[in-house]
Parts: sequence; structure tokens; C-alpha cells
Amino acid sequence: MRDAVIVDAVRTPIGRRGGSLSEIHPANLSAHVLTALADRTGLDPATVEDVMWGCVSQVGEQAGIVSRTAVFAAGWPVTVPATTVNRACGSAQQAVSFAAASVLSGQNDVVIAGGVETMTRVPMGSAAKNGEHFPPNVLERFGIESFSQGIGAEMMAEKWNFSRTELDEFALRSHALSAAATDAGAFAKQLAPIAGLTADEGIRRGGSVESLAKLKTVFKEDGVIHAGNSSQISDGAGALLITTSEYAAAQGWTPMARIHTAVVAADDPVMMLAGPIPATAKALKRSGLSIDDIGAFEINEAFAPVPLAWLAETGADVNRLNPLGGAIGVGHPLGGSGSILMTRLVHHMRDNGIRYGLQSMCEAGGMANATILELL
Repeated sequence: MRDAVIVDAVRTPIGRRGGSLSEIHPANLSAHVLTALADRTGLDPATVEDVMWGCVSQVGEQAGIVSRTAVFAAGWPVTVPATTVNRACGSAQQAVSFAAASVLSGQNDVVIAGGVETMTRVPMGSAAKNGEHFPPNVLERFGIESFSQGIGAEMMAEKWNFSRTELDEFALRSHALSAAATDAGAFAKQLAPIAGLTADEGIRRGGSVESLAKLKTVFKEDGVIHAGNSSQISDGAGALLITTSEYAAAQGWTPMARIHTAVVAADDPVMMLAGPIPATAKALKRSGLSIDDIGAFEINEAFAPVPLAWLAETGADVNRLNPLGGAIGVGHPLGGSGSILMTRLVHHMRDNGIRYGLQSMCEAGGMANATILELL
């Protein structure tokens, strides 16, 4: 039977908004990881049958099929096709799922999956200001004036009874684990340095609950969500080489992991951010695995209540949750985050002999992807 495997995965360091990557066009940022992936594996770009690329704000410099422009920027043959995927924050993770499906079905043998977002150059919300993409009848259906991820995070904190202190402590954990992983060289084998940036740029060291307590809440005056316990606005890209075990063997490649299970789920679009909970349940049911079978989890830290609520509902081991930190500590370049997280996950699994890893991300509209990887 055909399978879908990850031969290698690479990412840029994540840049802060206005930071080291802010002068780089998103097509060139994408081209950088495409080139790095080919160089690392000896891949002949002419053999790539599709490039499936996540990107959320497909306007301005990220419009016009940024994935295809990236192929041109990388100097790859014009015969290499590309497409751009938008499932909000899960766009690049969905690109991996589409790539795996195309390989499993026999439509393709070699696909590059990944994503990019340069939130400095194409600010979040550029595609549709003030919720203008929602017709009045949709807002009326849910009894709201607009959909808001920030209000959704406040709703989660209230539903699961998380205090501001608990959320801030989790945020500090993210920075501390990100710093420790960086210092230990845990990311060294996966990074493609660019513009002099050799490590994730957003990590803050030495924070405290007291310092975070001084930050003003953003979405509710008497709320608990603020910049310090939310994901950072960032720039970055990641790419994974997806093929079959048979094709990999013929090329002399040793795959890192198999894409074991890939699902998507949908939940309440108003609270919006709880999707990883049913997505995880769906993935586990479909895979036949239990939560205890999974040795590492990457649950995107859009806001601190998201992984904390997921943890409360799944009963997972907290020590297996985001062991290298997360988006609060290093940033969340929207359409690129799915590939960046999966790059982190698959390298962590290989480095530590972890058989199964699970990744899930909350997405606009109450959706979430969940993917289980199996170490090879």
C-alpha cells in the first residue's frame, strides 16, 4: 500500500514584527526554505509535482499565488506547479494534509508542502477589514456584531475558569521552554538562517508574573487576555518534502516520519478557538491510538487558554505539551505556522525517539486540523 512520508522539514527562524525578516518579500522568504529543502535532500526541483503552500492574507505581496511566485524566486523550473491554501491559522498544516492525500491517492509522488506569512509586510486583517466578509444574516444567526478571536479567548478563559495568573504563568513557560530549547541547540538541525537571523527572534527571557500583570488587557477591560499571553505577530516560513516510502527508497532518502492520520474538525465559531479539542478526539478515534500513546503534542498557542483548555479536556501529560515552547514564546506567522510547528515536531520526535506526535491548531470559524505523525 502507498503511504505518505516526510523526508525532511526545514524552517526559517521566526522573525518579530518589524524585525530581521521584515525587509524580505514573502515569495523570497518562501523560496529560501524551498531551496534549503532541496539542498538538504539532493532533491531535483524538476521532479516536484506540486508545491502546496499555506498563506492567510492573500493580498498585496502575498496575492497572485505566492507559492507559484516562490517557485520562480527559487529559480526552479517553470514546469513546477504550485497552489496556495487558506484554512486560516491551519493553512500550512492543511497543505501538508492535501500533499499527503495526493501522494496516498497516487496523483503525485513528490510534493512540497509548507507556508509563509510576513505579517510585517502584509498585516493581519488586510484581506477584509472590519468583518466586511460576513453578510448580515450570518452575524444574525449567531447573535453577534462580529467574530473576534480575542473575545473567543476571553470566552475560553471564562468557561474553563482560568485566572490571569494561570494564563501568564503558561506564557512564561512558553518563553522559558523556547529559550531552553534554543540554548540546547534543539532547533539547529531544522533552521535555514536568513538575513543574519539564526534563532527565533521573539523569545523574551527573565519575565515574571508581576511584569506581565502590568500589561493592559486588549479585548475586555476587565478581561484576562493581553499581549503577553497571546501569540506574537511574526514573519516566517517552513517547508516539508512529502513522498512515498517506495519513492524515497529509490532516491536513497531515509524518511523521518509517516503521516499516520490527518483530520479536520469544526466547533463553535463564536468562541472559535476550542476546535483542537474535538479535532484531537477525532484523530485519536480514527487512528486507534489513545492520548497516552502520543509522546509529544504541538497545540498552537494562539492564546494561552487554547492549550490549557485542550489540556484540561484531553487529560494529556502536561510535560508532553509544547515541550519546546510555542507561539507565545516565538511567534505565530499565521499561514506558515502549520509547517513551522510540524518541522519542530518531527525533529523533536526524531531527536528523542518519540514514536507518535500530534499537532493541532485552532482556526477561524471554529475549525481545527489535527495530524498524527509516526516516527520512522
